[in-house]
Amino acid sequence: MSQAIVATYLSEQKRTSDKELAEEWGKLEELYNEKLYNELTLKLDSFVTNPKMQNEPALIQLYTNFIQSFETKINPFYLVEILAVVIGHMSDKKEAVAFIEKIKEKVKMCDEAHNFCQVLQGQIYLEFLNDLDATKKIIEDLRDTLDEAVNVTPVHGKYYLLASQYYRLIGQHADYYRSSLQFLGCSIDSFPKDQWAQQAFFLGLAALLGEGIYNIGELLSHQIIDSLTGTEYEWLIELLKAFNSGDIAKFEQMKPQWSQMADLAAQETKLRQKISLLCLMEMTFKRPANNRTITFMEIANETRLPVKEVEHLIMKALAQGLVRGAIDQVSGAVNMTWVAPRVLDRKQISGMANTLEVWIQSITTMEKLIESKASEILTN
Repeated sequence: MSQAIVATYLSEQKRTSDKELAEEWGKLEELYNEKLYNELTLKLDSFVTNPKMQNEPALIQLYTNFIQSFETKINPFYLVEILAVVIGHMSDKKEAVAFIEKIKEKVKMCDEAHNFCQVLQGQIYLEFLNDLDATKKIIEDLRDTLDEAVNVTPVHGKYYLLASQYYRLIGQHADYYRSSLQFLGCSIDSFPKDQWAQQAFFLGLAALLGEGIYNIGELLSHQIIDSLTGTEYEWLIELLKAFNSGDIAKFEQMKPQWSQMADLAAQETKLRQKISLLCLMEMTFKRPANNRTITFMEIANETRLPVKEVEHLIMKALAQGLVRGAIDQVSGAVNMTWVAPRVLDRKQISGMANTLEVWIQSITTMEKLIESKASEILTN
């Protein structure tokens, strides 16, 4: 692109009757003429979000008559970040996808910028073109690349947001739960607070309904869950706590509340199975390592299951790797040796502290016994 085209374009833009906007155009021209591309990039990053520039023709012209003339001289990732605003205002979304393809070719030497382009395409496929297959392909293509990255990049948060939106749309609760927590881990500081409660609500439902999700303490320990306090779904916090501690009595007590949610009411059998497994995990966790033989009757009382169904529950827990142990059918008990680690709440941590205290006291008692009997042992 010739300098004359750029000069003419900038000159025309500066003639706007909006004094503030004219000054902005003048600053862009000054930075461009002085070839201060880093400063120009930062200026453009804020300029494209100017409320007075938020229309398709203005942003497209900004790119074709100005940015395109120096796009190879600026940071590829920041170029894509600036163009993401332009792309967002393009009314023809298929044309927007084609535009990103051209940008991908220009920034292919930068993995971060190239990945960002793919995420932008995925967002368009999902939100506007309803092309779930194309969205799924992008998510799968990027998964390994981003999961294996040494450092968390700005693209990670955008990718996990796209993945979580896709999984929620197709009803894959477990994948949505994991992707959403990863997104929050990358982007909680920039995530709008007015969306926290909705995100917490969706995450809460996913934690309950997700296949294989037993580490509910991970969500309960996240600051976003507090955003439900004072809302109509505040009860969800208590329900999650009940599941985390395997409190079946609390679960049944709260049925009038959670059964109002169609998704939860429809999956009552699975919910009872999940909380029963969590109850078994909690029973194992609370017991000292040297006293983890639990009778079927004890499990039946805690889980409120018929005794004849307890063995099946234990086998399911063993198969899913939630606990380790051996079933003694003769005595009607299970000898537990290990329980899967989880994020603990304060009550569970307090219980673990008490267990450690008992263990320390036992060691101290044994130490004193050995000391008192040392002479007898040595003389014998």
